[in-house]
Amino acid sequence: MMTFEEYRSLDATAMATGVMAGEIDPVELLECAYRRYLQVNPQLNAIVTSMFTNAWRYTAKHQPRGKLAGVPMVLKDLLGHFPGVPTSGGSRAFQYVMQRTPSTLVDRLSQQGAVFIGKSNTPEFGLLATTENDAFGATRNPWDTQRTAGGSSGGTAAAVAAGIVPIGTAGDGGGSIRIPASCCGLFGFKPGRGVVPSGPEFAEVWDGAVSEHVLTRTVRDSALVLDVIAGNDPVSHVFSGNSKNGFLKKMAEPPRKLSIGFSSDSLLGGRVDSCCKDAVLQAAQLLESLGHNVEEARPPVDGDDIVCAYTDIYFAHVTADVQRIAAIYGERVAGQMVEPLSYLISRVGQRFSAGDFVNSRVRWVRLQQVMNQYHERYDIWLSPVLADVPYLLGELRASRFEQQVARWICRTGAHRLVPRDILYHTSADQLRKVPFTQLANLTGQPAMSVPLTWSKDGLPIGVQCVGRRGQDALLLQLAYQLEQANPWFDRVPV
Repeated sequence: MMTFEEYRSLDATAMATGVMAGEIDPVELLECAYRRYLQVNPQLNAIVTSMFTNAWRYTAKHQPRGKLAGVPMVLKDLLGHFPGVPTSGGSRAFQYVMQRTPSTLVDRLSQQGAVFIGKSNTPEFGLLATTENDAFGATRNPWDTQRTAGGSSGGTAAAVAAGIVPIGTAGDGGGSIRIPASCCGLFGFKPGRGVVPSGPEFAEVWDGAVSEHVLTRTVRDSALVLDVIAGNDPVSHVFSGNSKNGFLKKMAEPPRKLSIGFSSDSLLGGRVDSCCKDAVLQAAQLLESLGHNVEEARPPVDGDDIVCAYTDIYFAHVTADVQRIAAIYGERVAGQMVEPLSYLISRVGQRFSAGDFVNSRVRWVRLQQVMNQYHERYDIWLSPVLADVPYLLGELRASRFEQQVARWICRTGAHRLVPRDILYHTSADQLRKVPFTQLANLTGQPAMSVPLTWSKDGLPIGVQCVGRRGQDALLLQLAYQLEQANPWFDRVPV
């Protein structure tokens, strides 16, 4: 019988290779995942819906084949539709709504032999940089269970970091792959806009700000999965010029000598902890030792453009989400099922006109123009991921008092008097804690969190690399080079 130590010593690529060669029994992989799930999930709350029954049935009837043959995986409980299993989106409103058809991403992973063992926790509608919600509670960080695993893909990050699975799906609309990767010591790659489809239900999510992919412990796992899931589907709005089956091959090629600009001061103002700044300096020194040209250079973006454009996404799309819930349950019930802050955003968002949102998209263009000019000189922008070490649970979520105030405002109709500027100000306060990640979502650039550093207290600190549009493969080449120079696979939480 395979031991947990043997199981954890394999990444997804090694597992699938062993299964395809007949050297590893996929049932043993599933048994290891199940034993580890029973051991650690009660403390972490990473997986909120078990799919082990489906997994046992699948492995009993089929010999998994493909690039992910027999690999146990979790699906983020947001957009990751699997037939007969709910996709809650972290909300009580969808907690028991069963899906009839798989999402394109899930279908492509299934065709390559992946075995799904559960749905991973996420904040309601994926809105927060921490995985805490009213439906399922908080997900805890395996490195320190008093701290957040990040958000919105924190459940997946905790499950991978704790060794339940080697890999799991994630989505990134403002840092939701990179933030949990940084918090949990994982590799987190956000593909550029249009590389991975969001169908068949959505042509794009959050107007293209969201990119779906996975969280992994190795760069090659990330590249392998990108080969599996990349490529347009029939409803895609953005045509991807990237090769569908070339990321793993290109990853192994050494990157050319790159020009890299780095900065560690917040794009939005506010404090950045010295440990995060030191992590960037150490990464810059490592990159320089690998032969790249590195110099300090901050992208001259307008922080107000980032805050306003990103907050406007919330106004528009949370309002649409709550409208869908109200169409199912009625307005009164929707107000009770949705968390107070989400409901307040939707009420204020009702005053957000179509013209407001169209004009807001002009900010996206301005940010893209600035980054285009930046990349005329620099191939890569290097920065922290977070402004601090992983935050304590509760620090990134509205307090109980704030939630009570939000509910009272909506119940009394006072939301009609709340100016949008107040929510912009509140949003800015939250975004200053994670001030480096939203830019790449608005511009559509590929970006990644690389686990190169740990704090003196043993907490992971990721550094972010952002590439120009269409340079996903180049980023993966750089990540693989960093991984070989400073390996992190064997650094796991005790």
